Amino acid sequence: MLLAVGTLTVLRVRPPSAVDRRVGSWAMTLAPLVGMLLAVAAATFLWLLSAAAPPTLAAALTLALLAVLTRAMHLDGLADTADGLGSGRPADQALAVMRRSDIGPFGVVTLVLVLLVQALALGALTGAGTGPAAVAVALVASRLVLPAVCLRGIPAARPEGLGQVVAGSVSWGQLLLTSVTAAVVLVLLAVAAAPTDIGLFLAAVGAAVLGAVVAAGGLCLRCVRRLGGVTGDVLGGCVEVAFTAALVVLALLA
Repeated sequence: MLLAVGTLTVLRVRPPSAVDRRVGSWAMTLAPLVGMLLAVAAATFLWLLSAAAPPTLAAALTLALLAVLTRAMHLDGLADTADGLGSGRPADQALAVMRRSDIGPFGVVTLVLVLLVQALALGALTGAGTGPAAVAVALVASRLVLPAVCLRGIPAARPEGLGQVVAGSVSWGQLLLTSVTAAVVLVLLAVAAAPTDIGLFLAAVGAAVLGAVVAAGGLCLRCVRRLGGVTGDVLGGCVEVAFTAALVVLALLA
């Protein structure tokens, strides 16, 4: 849990005494719990803002808060992944592009479009009165994809870095455990936040989780085929893609 919180949030915690694949696998397994911590902060912040600010502005400020709380790590990973995939170069050269500290045109365009879609979707949900619940659902769902894309059999693209520690380290049993826990939390959120029809909102939450997993899975598969495996940047990109997909599905259905 120390590795999960220290890696996935800005919170300063005591680092674990050792970081190996076993610790890495459980850090990814516990990622949805970190999503719940972020959900409490983001949902509360959005709920307070929605009483005074226009929906889209409240949504944009909430996304800014999330960028601060996560050190914008996932956004950085998304930009680097977009630059690597968009470079059109062989795998080793594409990975070198992703290592650079600067952001290229593919990364810039991807970040602008993703943040725009997130703000518009969350703004629409906020205007409908379900913004706090929606951002909480999207945060939990997007962190649930981390153990999914770190399942055994998914290789690391590099012999070093975060990807090497966690890639292929999560067992199906661990994924089942974290999925059941996340499902219970998501059902409770849906029941508590449903404006009128609980069944309809619950179905929308289920569709949002499915959309998040499919979107992240598609990016992960593309990176494995294109880069030879996953990296820390790819994992961050999967989180942002999943978060965006969940918000879009909820905006369309909820």
